[in-house]
Amino acid sequence: MNKVYKVNYLMKKKIISNNNKEFILKQFFLPFKQLDINAGWNKLSNTFRAHYIEVINDKVIILSGEGKVIQFDKKNINKEKLDQKVIDTNIFKLAKEENFEFFGVRDILYDDNKIYVSMIIKNSKGFTMNIYQADYNLNYLEFSIFFEKNEFTKKYTIQTGGRLNKFKNNKILFSLGTAESAKDKAQNIDYLEGKIIAIDKFTKEFEILSLGHRNPQGLIFVEENNLIINSEHGPKGGDEINLNFINDSKEISNFGWPIASYGIEYDGSDPYKKSHKKYGFIEPFKNFSNSIGISEILYLKDSNFFEENFLTVSSLRASSIYLLKVDNSFSKILSEDRIFFSNQRIRDIEYDKNLNVIFIIFEVTPSIGVLSLN
Repeated sequence: MNKVYKVNYLMKKKIISNNNKEFILKQFFLPFKQLDINAGWNKLSNTFRAHYIEVINDKVIILSGEGKVIQFDKKNINKEKLDQKVIDTNIFKLAKEENFEFFGVRDILYDDNKIYVSMIIKNSKGFTMNIYQADYNLNYLEFSIFFEKNEFTKKYTIQTGGRLNKFKNNKILFSLGTAESAKDKAQNIDYLEGKIIAIDKFTKEFEILSLGHRNPQGLIFVEENNLIINSEHGPKGGDEINLNFINDSKEISNFGWPIASYGIEYDGSDPYKKSHKKYGFIEPFKNFSNSIGISEILYLKDSNFFEENFLTVSSLRASSIYLLKVDNSFSKILSEDRIFFSNQRIRDIEYDKNLNVIFIIFEVTPSIGVLSLN
Protein backbone atom coordinates (compact mmCIF):
# COMPACT_ATOMS: atom_id res chain seq x y z
CA MET A 1 0.00 0.00 0.00
CA ASN A 2 1.29 3.47 -0.90
CA LYS A 3 2.50 5.67 1.95
CA VAL A 4 0.22 8.63 2.67
CA TYR A 5 1.68 11.91 3.93
CA LYS A 6 -0.31 13.33 6.83
CA VAL A 7 1.39 16.74 6.70
CA ASN A 8 -0.07 18.06 3.46
CA TYR A 9 -2.63 20.53 4.67
CA LEU A 10 -3.38 23.94 3.24
CA MET A 11 -0.67 26.30 4.55
CA LYS A 12 -2.23 29.56 3.47
CA LYS A 13 -4.77 31.16 1.17
CA LYS A 14 -4.56 34.76 0.07
CA ILE A 15 -5.41 37.26 -2.63
CA ILE A 16 -2.65 38.43 -4.99
CA SER A 17 -3.12 41.37 -7.33
CA ASN A 18 -1.25 42.70 -10.30
CA ASN A 19 -2.12 45.68 -12.47
CA ASN A 20 -5.00 44.00 -14.23
CA LYS A 21 -6.43 41.13 -12.19
CA GLU A 22 -6.88 39.55 -8.81
CA PHE A 23 -5.82 35.97 -8.15
CA ILE A 24 -6.38 33.50 -5.36
CA LEU A 25 -3.27 31.64 -4.23
CA LYS A 26 -3.57 28.44 -2.22
CA GLN A 27 -0.33 26.98 -0.89
CA PHE A 28 0.06 23.39 0.27
CA PHE A 29 3.06 21.91 2.05
CA LEU A 30 5.26 19.41 0.19
CA PRO A 31 7.10 16.75 2.24
CA PHE A 32 10.53 17.54 0.76
CA LYS A 33 13.69 19.01 2.24
CA GLN A 34 14.03 22.78 2.27
CA LEU A 35 16.43 24.78 0.13
CA ASP A 36 19.40 25.96 2.17
CA ILE A 37 19.76 29.58 1.08
CA ASN A 38 22.70 30.16 3.43
CA ALA A 39 24.68 27.40 1.70
CA GLY A 40 24.30 29.15 -1.66
CA TRP A 41 22.09 28.21 -4.60
CA ASN A 42 25.03 26.69 -6.53
CA LYS A 43 26.12 24.31 -3.77
CA LEU A 44 26.07 20.59 -4.43
CA SER A 45 23.77 19.97 -1.45
CA ASN A 46 21.06 22.13 -3.03
CA THR A 47 20.87 20.01 -6.17
CA PHE A 48 18.44 17.84 -4.17
CA ARG A 49 16.12 20.79 -3.46
CA ALA A 50 14.86 21.32 -7.03
CA HIS A 51 11.38 19.81 -7.53
CA TYR A 52 9.27 19.36 -10.68
CA ILE A 53 5.60 18.87 -11.54
CA GLU A 54 3.54 17.14 -14.24
CA VAL A 55 -0.26 17.08 -14.56
CA ILE A 56 -1.50 13.77 -15.99
CA ASN A 57 -5.23 13.47 -16.63
CA ASP A 58 -6.84 13.75 -13.17
CA LYS A 59 -3.56 13.38 -11.26
CA VAL A 60 -0.75 15.72 -10.24
CA ILE A 61 2.69 14.08 -10.08
CA ILE A 62 5.58 15.77 -8.28
CA LEU A 63 9.20 14.64 -8.49
CA SER A 64 11.48 15.82 -5.70
CA GLY A 65 15.14 16.64 -6.15
CA GLU A 66 15.93 13.57 -4.05
CA GLY A 67 14.14 11.31 -6.53
CA LYS A 68 10.95 10.85 -4.50
CA VAL A 69 7.66 10.80 -6.40
CA ILE A 70 4.27 11.71 -4.96
CA GLN A 71 0.83 12.03 -6.52
CA PHE A 72 -2.60 13.35 -5.62
CA ASP A 73 -5.99 13.83 -7.24
CA LYS A 74 -6.02 17.30 -8.73
CA LYS A 75 -9.61 17.87 -7.52
CA ASN A 76 -8.18 17.85 -3.99
CA ILE A 77 -7.01 21.44 -4.45
CA ASN A 78 -10.57 22.39 -3.49
CA LYS A 79 -10.16 20.69 -0.09
CA GLU A 80 -8.11 21.46 3.00
CA LYS A 81 -5.55 18.75 2.25
CA LEU A 82 -4.17 17.11 -0.89
CA ASP A 83 -3.92 13.49 0.36
CA GLN A 84 -0.54 13.06 -1.28
CA LYS A 85 0.57 9.47 -1.81
CA VAL A 86 4.04 8.12 -2.54
CA ILE A 87 4.80 6.32 -5.79
CA ASP A 88 7.64 3.87 -5.16
CA THR A 89 10.47 3.75 -7.70
CA ASN A 90 13.64 1.78 -8.41
CA ILE A 91 15.86 4.88 -8.78
CA PHE A 92 18.25 4.01 -5.97
CA LYS A 93 18.21 0.29 -6.75
CA LEU A 94 19.10 1.19 -10.33
CA ALA A 95 21.96 3.42 -9.14
CA LYS A 96 23.40 0.55 -7.13
CA GLU A 97 23.04 -1.93 -9.98
CA GLU A 98 24.55 0.42 -12.58
CA ASN A 99 27.28 1.63 -10.22
CA PHE A 100 26.49 5.34 -10.20
CA GLU A 101 25.65 7.98 -7.58
CA PHE A 102 22.39 9.90 -7.86
CA PHE A 103 22.79 13.70 -7.75
CA GLY A 104 19.33 15.09 -8.42
CA VAL A 105 16.81 15.54 -11.21
CA ARG A 106 16.14 18.27 -13.74
CA ASP A 107 12.66 17.53 -15.10
CA ILE A 108 9.79 15.08 -15.45
CA LEU A 109 7.69 14.46 -18.58
CA TYR A 110 4.65 12.31 -19.32
CA ASP A 111 4.18 11.21 -22.92
CA ASP A 112 2.31 8.26 -24.42
CA ASN A 113 1.90 6.39 -21.12
CA LYS A 114 5.59 6.80 -20.25
CA ILE A 115 7.31 8.84 -17.56
CA TYR A 116 10.64 10.39 -18.52
CA VAL A 117 13.05 11.84 -15.95
CA SER A 118 16.30 13.73 -16.59
CA MET A 119 18.75 12.75 -13.88
CA ILE A 120 22.21 13.94 -12.83
CA ILE A 121 24.52 11.06 -11.98
CA LYS A 122 28.16 10.53 -11.12
CA ASN A 123 30.21 7.50 -12.03
CA SER A 124 33.90 6.73 -12.46
CA LYS A 125 34.07 9.12 -15.46
CA GLY A 126 32.55 12.10 -13.63
CA PHE A 127 29.21 13.93 -13.64
CA THR A 128 26.71 13.62 -16.48
CA MET A 129 22.98 13.77 -17.13
CA ASN A 130 20.88 10.97 -18.63
CA ILE A 131 17.19 10.39 -19.32
CA TYR A 132 15.40 7.43 -17.72
CA GLN A 133 11.94 6.15 -18.59
CA ALA A 134 9.26 4.06 -16.90
CA ASP A 135 5.79 2.84 -17.76
CA TYR A 136 3.23 5.09 -16.09
CA ASN A 137 2.05 3.32 -12.96
CA LEU A 138 0.68 4.98 -9.82
CA ASN A 139 2.00 2.21 -7.58
CA TYR A 140 5.53 1.69 -8.87
CA LEU A 141 7.78 3.31 -11.48
CA GLU A 142 10.49 0.98 -12.76
CA PHE A 143 12.99 3.16 -14.57
CA SER A 144 15.51 2.09 -17.17
CA ILE A 145 17.94 4.07 -19.30
CA PHE A 146 16.40 5.90 -22.25
CA PHE A 147 19.19 8.25 -23.35
CA GLU A 148 22.82 8.53 -22.26
CA LYS A 149 24.61 11.82 -22.72
CA ASN A 150 28.07 10.19 -22.55
CA GLU A 151 29.80 13.52 -21.87
CA PHE A 152 31.26 14.16 -18.42
CA THR A 153 32.60 16.89 -16.16
CA LYS A 154 34.90 16.33 -13.20
CA LYS A 155 33.04 18.83 -11.02
CA TYR A 156 29.35 19.33 -10.30
CA THR A 157 27.80 22.24 -12.19
CA ILE A 158 24.42 23.96 -12.07
CA GLN A 159 24.56 24.77 -15.79
CA THR A 160 22.98 21.51 -16.83
CA GLY A 161 19.76 22.44 -18.60
CA GLY A 162 17.81 19.19 -18.51
CA ARG A 163 14.29 20.20 -19.55
CA LEU A 164 12.10 17.70 -21.38
CA ASN A 165 9.11 18.34 -23.61
CA LYS A 166 6.95 16.65 -26.21
CA PHE A 167 7.89 17.19 -29.85
CA LYS A 168 6.52 16.03 -33.19
CA ASN A 169 7.16 12.80 -35.13
CA ASN A 170 7.39 10.59 -32.01
CA LYS A 171 10.26 12.58 -30.55
CA ILE A 172 10.94 14.39 -27.30
CA LEU A 173 12.98 17.53 -26.74
CA PHE A 174 15.92 17.66 -24.35
CA SER A 175 17.86 20.80 -23.37
CA LEU A 176 21.51 20.65 -22.30
CA GLY A 177 23.55 23.41 -20.69
CA THR A 178 27.21 24.20 -21.15
CA ALA A 179 28.18 22.34 -17.97
CA GLU A 180 30.30 25.40 -17.10
CA SER A 181 33.72 23.84 -17.70
CA ALA A 182 32.69 23.06 -21.28
CA LYS A 183 31.84 26.64 -22.25
CA ASP A 184 33.71 26.44 -25.55
CA LYS A 185 31.74 23.36 -26.61
CA ALA A 186 28.43 25.23 -27.01
CA GLN A 187 29.43 26.19 -30.58
CA ASN A 188 30.80 22.75 -31.48
CA ILE A 189 28.30 20.27 -32.97
CA ASP A 190 30.52 17.37 -31.95
CA TYR A 191 29.38 17.92 -28.35
CA LEU A 192 25.94 18.01 -26.73
CA GLU A 193 26.77 20.79 -24.25
CA GLY A 194 24.82 23.97 -25.02
CA LYS A 195 22.34 22.27 -27.35
CA ILE A 196 18.64 21.45 -27.68
CA ILE A 197 18.12 18.06 -29.27
CA ALA A 198 15.20 15.90 -30.42
CA ILE A 199 15.31 12.20 -29.49
CA ASP A 200 13.29 9.54 -31.29
CA LYS A 201 11.29 7.62 -28.67
CA PHE A 202 11.73 4.31 -30.47
CA THR A 203 15.14 4.33 -32.15
CA LYS A 204 16.78 6.59 -29.49
CA GLU A 205 18.57 8.44 -32.28
CA PHE A 206 18.87 12.20 -31.86
CA GLU A 207 19.34 15.34 -33.92
CA ILE A 208 20.63 18.74 -32.86
CA LEU A 209 18.00 21.43 -33.41
CA SER A 210 19.85 24.41 -31.94
CA LEU A 211 23.17 25.36 -30.37
CA GLY A 212 24.75 28.30 -28.58
CA HIS A 213 22.77 27.89 -25.36
CA ARG A 214 24.16 28.59 -21.89
CA ASN A 215 21.68 26.95 -19.51
CA PRO A 216 18.19 26.29 -20.98
CA GLN A 217 15.75 26.14 -18.06
CA GLY A 218 12.39 26.27 -19.83
CA LEU A 219 11.27 24.41 -22.94
CA ILE A 220 8.02 24.15 -24.92
CA PHE A 221 6.90 23.23 -28.43
CA VAL A 222 4.07 25.18 -30.07
CA GLU A 223 2.84 22.78 -32.71
CA GLU A 224 0.64 25.14 -34.70
CA ASN A 225 3.58 27.51 -35.23
CA ASN A 226 6.16 24.72 -35.57
CA LEU A 227 8.07 26.61 -32.92
CA ILE A 228 10.38 25.66 -30.06
CA ILE A 229 10.54 28.25 -27.28
CA ASN A 230 13.22 28.06 -24.64
CA SER A 231 14.12 30.23 -21.68
CA GLU A 232 17.67 30.20 -20.39
CA HIS A 233 19.94 31.56 -17.70
CA GLY A 234 22.48 33.98 -19.09
CA PRO A 235 25.33 35.71 -17.27
CA LYS A 236 24.41 38.79 -15.19
CA GLY A 237 21.67 40.64 -17.05
CA GLY A 238 21.54 38.08 -19.83
CA ASP A 239 18.51 35.85 -19.15
CA GLU A 240 16.74 35.14 -22.45
CA ILE A 241 13.66 33.80 -24.16
CA ASN A 242 14.53 32.32 -27.55
CA LEU A 243 12.40 31.31 -30.53
CA ASN A 244 13.38 28.54 -32.94
CA PHE A 245 11.02 28.21 -35.91
CA ILE A 246 11.52 24.71 -37.29
CA ASN A 247 11.59 24.32 -41.10
CA ASP A 248 12.49 21.63 -43.60
CA SER A 249 16.00 22.92 -44.25
CA LYS A 250 17.45 20.97 -41.29
CA GLU A 251 19.59 24.02 -40.54
CA ILE A 252 20.76 24.14 -36.93
CA SER A 253 19.75 27.43 -35.28
CA ASN A 254 22.51 29.24 -33.40
CA PHE A 255 21.73 31.51 -30.42
CA GLY A 256 25.24 32.80 -29.90
CA TRP A 257 26.58 31.61 -26.56
CA PRO A 258 29.38 32.10 -25.52
CA ILE A 259 30.16 34.71 -28.18
CA ALA A 260 27.08 36.94 -27.97
CA SER A 261 25.12 37.93 -24.87
CA TYR A 262 23.45 41.07 -23.56
CA GLY A 263 24.71 40.18 -20.09
CA ILE A 264 28.09 40.56 -18.42
CA GLU A 265 30.13 38.38 -16.10
CA TYR A 266 29.45 38.61 -12.37
CA ASP A 267 32.95 40.01 -11.81
CA GLY A 268 32.02 42.99 -14.01
CA SER A 269 33.97 41.94 -17.09
CA ASP A 270 32.22 41.92 -20.44
CA PRO A 271 33.74 39.66 -23.11
CA TYR A 272 30.52 39.34 -25.14
CA LYS A 273 29.31 40.74 -28.43
CA LYS A 274 26.03 42.58 -27.92
CA SER A 275 24.38 42.29 -31.30
CA HIS A 276 23.56 38.67 -32.12
CA LYS A 277 22.35 39.26 -35.65
CA LYS A 278 25.49 41.15 -36.69
CA TYR A 279 27.60 38.06 -35.96
CA GLY A 280 25.26 35.53 -37.58
CA PHE A 281 23.26 34.49 -34.49
CA ILE A 282 19.56 34.65 -33.68
CA GLU A 283 18.53 37.56 -31.48
CA PRO A 284 16.67 36.69 -28.27
CA PHE A 285 12.93 37.30 -28.45
CA LYS A 286 13.22 38.80 -24.96
CA ASN A 287 16.26 39.70 -22.87
CA PHE A 288 15.94 40.49 -19.17
CA SER A 289 18.46 43.25 -18.43
CA ASN A 290 18.00 42.51 -14.72
CA SER A 291 18.56 38.79 -14.25
CA ILE A 292 15.40 37.12 -12.96
CA GLY A 293 16.75 33.59 -12.57
CA ILE A 294 14.49 32.45 -15.40
CA SER A 295 12.97 28.99 -15.16
CA GLU A 296 10.02 27.17 -16.76
CA ILE A 297 7.91 28.73 -19.51
CA LEU A 298 4.33 28.06 -20.65
CA TYR A 299 2.32 29.23 -23.65
CA LEU A 300 -1.34 29.88 -22.88
CA LYS A 301 -3.32 30.55 -26.03
CA ASP A 302 -6.94 31.70 -25.70
CA SER A 303 -7.10 29.94 -22.35
CA ASN A 304 -9.76 30.50 -19.73
CA PHE A 305 -7.02 31.99 -17.57
CA PHE A 306 -6.10 34.74 -20.02
CA GLU A 307 -8.26 36.04 -22.84
CA GLU A 308 -5.37 36.26 -25.28
CA ASN A 309 -1.97 34.71 -25.97
CA PHE A 310 0.56 34.81 -23.16
CA LEU A 311 4.02 33.44 -22.50
CA THR A 312 4.06 32.72 -18.79
CA VAL A 313 7.58 32.69 -17.38
CA SER A 314 8.61 31.61 -13.87
CA SER A 315 11.45 33.17 -11.94
CA LEU A 316 13.79 31.85 -9.25
CA ARG A 317 15.35 35.19 -8.34
CA ALA A 318 12.57 37.76 -8.81
CA SER A 319 9.79 35.89 -6.94
CA SER A 320 7.49 36.35 -9.92
CA ILE A 321 5.62 34.86 -12.81
CA TYR A 322 6.13 37.13 -15.82
CA LEU A 323 3.29 37.57 -18.32
CA LEU A 324 4.28 38.41 -21.90
CA LYS A 325 1.35 39.03 -24.24
CA VAL A 326 2.37 38.03 -27.79
CA ASP A 327 0.79 38.18 -31.22
CA ASN A 328 -0.24 35.01 -33.07
CA SER A 329 2.94 34.84 -35.15
CA PHE A 330 5.34 35.55 -32.27
CA SER A 331 6.70 38.55 -34.12
CA LYS A 332 6.48 40.89 -31.14
CA ILE A 333 5.60 41.30 -27.48
CA LEU A 334 2.44 43.38 -27.12
CA SER A 335 2.57 43.99 -23.38
CA GLU A 336 4.37 42.85 -20.23
CA ASP A 337 3.17 42.29 -16.69
CA ARG A 338 4.01 40.09 -13.72
CA ILE A 339 2.49 38.43 -10.67
CA PHE A 340 4.68 38.89 -7.60
CA PHE A 341 5.00 36.31 -4.81
CA SER A 342 6.87 37.60 -1.79
CA ASN A 343 10.06 35.71 -0.84
CA GLN A 344 9.59 32.77 -3.21
CA ARG A 345 11.71 30.89 -5.73
CA ILE A 346 9.51 29.46 -8.47
CA ARG A 347 11.08 26.36 -9.97
CA ASP A 348 8.32 24.87 -12.11
CA ILE A 349 4.81 25.71 -13.34
CA GLU A 350 2.03 23.81 -15.12
CA TYR A 351 -1.37 24.93 -16.40
CA ASP A 352 -4.46 22.73 -16.09
CA LYS A 353 -7.20 23.71 -18.51
CA ASN A 354 -9.97 21.68 -16.88
CA LEU A 355 -9.55 23.35 -13.48
CA ASN A 356 -8.29 26.61 -15.02
CA VAL A 357 -5.43 26.90 -12.53
CA ILE A 358 -1.67 27.29 -12.67
CA PHE A 359 0.25 24.88 -10.44
CA ILE A 360 3.43 26.39 -9.00
CA ILE A 361 6.39 24.71 -7.32
CA PHE A 362 7.87 26.93 -4.60
CA GLU A 363 11.23 25.89 -3.17
CA VAL A 364 12.16 28.24 -0.31
CA THR A 365 9.54 26.43 1.74
CA PRO A 366 8.82 23.26 -0.29
CA SER A 367 5.22 23.72 -1.32
CA ILE A 368 2.82 23.68 -4.22
CA GLY A 369 0.87 26.80 -5.11
CA VAL A 370 -2.47 26.75 -6.88
CA LEU A 371 -3.18 30.03 -8.66
CA SER A 372 -6.72 30.77 -9.84
CA LEU A 373 -8.68 33.83 -10.92
CA ASN A 374 -10.61 35.60 -8.20
